Amino acid sequence: MAEELLADNYGKIHKNLTKSLLAVALLASLGSSMLYGYNLAVVNSPAQFIKDFYNETLTEFYDWTPNESHLTVLYSVTVSIFAIGGMMGSLLVGRLVTKYGRKGTLVRSSVLVFTGGAMMGLSRWLQMPLMVILGRFITGIHSGISLSVVPMYLGEIAPKNLRGFLSLIPSMHICLGVFIAQVLGLHETLGKEEHWPLLLSLVVFPTMVQVMLLPWFPESPRYLLIEKGNVHATIAALKWYRLKENINAEVEEMQEEQQSLSSIQTVSVCSLLTDRCVRWQVITIVVVNIGMQLSGIDAIWFYTNDIFKNAGIPEPYIQYTTVGTGAIEVISGVLGCFTIERVGRRPLMIGGFLFMGLCCAGITISVLFQTQLDFMRYISVGCVVGIIAGFCIGPAGVPFLITAELFKQSHRPAAYIVAGCLNWLSNFTIGFVFPFLELAMGPYCYLIFCAICLGVAVYTFFIIPETKNKTFMEISRMFATRNSLLKEEVLPNGHCKMAVMNSYGTLGHH
Repeated sequence: MAEELLADNYGKIHKNLTKSLLAVALLASLGSSMLYGYNLAVVNSPAQFIKDFYNETLTEFYDWTPNESHLTVLYSVTVSIFAIGGMMGSLLVGRLVTKYGRKGTLVRSSVLVFTGGAMMGLSRWLQMPLMVILGRFITGIHSGISLSVVPMYLGEIAPKNLRGFLSLIPSMHICLGVFIAQVLGLHETLGKEEHWPLLLSLVVFPTMVQVMLLPWFPESPRYLLIEKGNVHATIAALKWYRLKENINAEVEEMQEEQQSLSSIQTVSVCSLLTDRCVRWQVITIVVVNIGMQLSGIDAIWFYTNDIFKNAGIPEPYIQYTTVGTGAIEVISGVLGCFTIERVGRRPLMIGGFLFMGLCCAGITISVLFQTQLDFMRYISVGCVVGIIAGFCIGPAGVPFLITAELFKQSHRPAAYIVAGCLNWLSNFTIGFVFPFLELAMGPYCYLIFCAICLGVAVYTFFIIPETKNKTFMEISRMFATRNSLLKEEVLPNGHCKMAVMNSYGTLGHH
């Protein structure tokens, strides 16, 4: 049937970037990934204003006068509840993308941003501190969903030679969101006491743009063909994204994967974790997603101001220095985005983690000797900048990309649930544990991050193959030998023999 529909498409496939591909990547990232970065950083600038609001409201309307420790706990809950919401959102990804599709999930989940943004924006007017916390929680759920769905969607609509570029656009937008939050948080912009509710609720505007425009773009072709079996819609979507290119080979590759999964539904998380056919793929996403968050980047973001203060930068200028680090994030994200298809995934991961590890060790050394050697204060600032740049150029986005690349259609949603949960759990853990770790170990705590970064770099070097310009089927075959499958358990196309069940779990005679 597909051959008849594609009879007029011959010749070589030209996988150049089209306007529609670039537009959907920017649009999906604008209303989702950028909001994640924005929400990470937006609460830093108005921290004291939010505490004052809690204090005044609780004292006047609830007849309770909180002390400083109570206010600190309330503010900490306001910050950390975002990660808890994100973890809950990541658990919903598999069910949502299977039922509504990739694009459909992004559009439908936008209601969470409007709800959370409205609650935060109206909280001071209604004198309800709980609305700030609930608004952060709800927007966290949205970020937990979109942080997995956007790279999944873009990875599936992209031709293989542009998959890395398009899948790092969300990472670039995360850095851009952090930078925008830092700029808008300056005292000269919206960093004043009367503006903090507006600052928190601005997330609704990019989401509004996304909701108005994204529905006009097609759903993921792989979802339409492999999960819905709609060949006509698949070809229409590919023609939209490829324009006049010959799409025959891409449809054939999808049909090959569809045939290998003909008796397989979308697998559950439990099935994924017990499936020996994807053993090393699962281990890989566990290592890279935990390593991404435990690399020390969150600790650096949380305590940048303290490091700059210790380096002797005058306090009034620290906010501008922080904005400068945000600009470096954006530049590094753009650099990674435009080099990944030239150098590959492995060099960006290995180089990024190695550089971060060296800079973490540099922070330990510079802090230990900065009382004896004044120039060490500037070394510590340089190491902070180095960690941020090293992270944004590769480790910030590549883990989300390879989570899509290492798994076939049936396993991909469950893989993103595992990756998302680990990501958010690690994020929450480091934010909670780091203050105590720093108190107990002092500057030596950064050596732990150094060891983690070096460990992930070594794992990437020895275990993770280069997936640049490879189809999902080719990547699946690359892992068949690493998963130590017996010859009789591997079909000619590189897949396990499958029993008719809801996973690849039990090897049988199919």
